[in-house]
Amino acid sequence: MLVIRGKHLLAALCAVLLFSLIPVVYRFIPPAAVAVAAVNTSWGLSFQQEGAPPVGNASQEFLDGYRAHYLGDTGKKRIYLTFDAGYENGCTEAILDALKKHGAPATFFVVGHYLESSPELVRRMLADGHTVGNHTLSHPDMSAISDRASFQAELEGLESLFREVTGCEPVKYYRPPQGKFSEQNLEYAKELGYETFFWSLAYVDWYADQQPTREEAMEKLLGRIHPGAIVLLHSTSRTNAGILDELLTRWEEMGYTFGALSELCSATETSA
Repeated sequence: MLVIRGKHLLAALCAVLLFSLIPVVYRFIPPAAVAVAAVNTSWGLSFQQEGAPPVGNASQEFLDGYRAHYLGDTGKKRIYLTFDAGYENGCTEAILDALKKHGAPATFFVVGHYLESSPELVRRMLADGHTVGNHTLSHPDMSAISDRASFQAELEGLESLFREVTGCEPVKYYRPPQGKFSEQNLEYAKELGYETFFWSLAYVDWYADQQPTREEAMEKLLGRIHPGAIVLLHSTSRTNAGILDELLTRWEEMGYTFGALSELCSATETSA
């Protein structure tokens, strides 16, 4: 026969009360706060409708708090061209030639290796009126970096190398390698004076030995273009180098014009 003494009964009643309160307490914790605390992810997009802006896995409202962007004004047929440049394999000259022909500004997000191995191309980017952004010194998974000193070293190391190669002050535009980020990363970048740029249109163009065909590339890039698009391309892509002139022409025929990322920064500062 089970005998429950007074003190044991009191303990049992307290335990029951505690567990019964857990759902109540949880309801008062904002779900957003729980989600934000756990943000440590790769940038991702969901295309709901062809030709319409996609939905990012972080809202623009959330990104605004960190001077981060993935999309421009969706009411204007304006495109913002960006290229990630990790190394040079002979494609950048053709890309620069096509951009120059169309008078289209672009931002090239470079890593330390690119600055060291292809300084003359970086200088041409600047001479042609393009912007050179920060893709970090060594292209690590930045979401795995939790301390500010290490994060800062990646960005400031690239800045120092840029000054050495170009003699110019770097523009503080940052793109996380592979789009991997954490909320803490975004805060660090903001504290260091950076604007962070994700993208609203990209396709699988970065495998040097598995390049998409012209038809595959045009289908993606024409079908999914949308007003305010921040387009991510890789300067290592032979396909991109081969189609860029035609692609820019087709976008122009669709009524699009090309803008600089600085327009988005100005819009953020104006609305702040």
